[in-house]
Amino acid sequence: MKVTLKLNRVGMTMEEATLTKWCVKPGDEFAKDDVLYEIETEKVTQEVTAEVAGTLVEILVAEDTDITVGDNVCVIDTAS
Repeated sequence: MKVTLKLNRVGMTMEEATLTKWCVKPGDEFAKDDVLYEIETEKVTQEVTAEVAGTLVEILVAEDTDITVGDNVCVIDTAS
């Protein structure tokens, strides 16, 4: 099943972040808890991990792009 992942709030006051690095590319399979991408906020650089296993289908946000909480980040397929 294809699912669109959104940027979740990392800290209580976080409203936006910069997506600094993709750790997987379209077509890559990943396991639960694998790092998908990294974000940077005013206070910290954070790795964002997968909540389920799957395959990255599409990247919706390029590296070094500012995004806000709730923005679509990528599409994954959880049927893998």
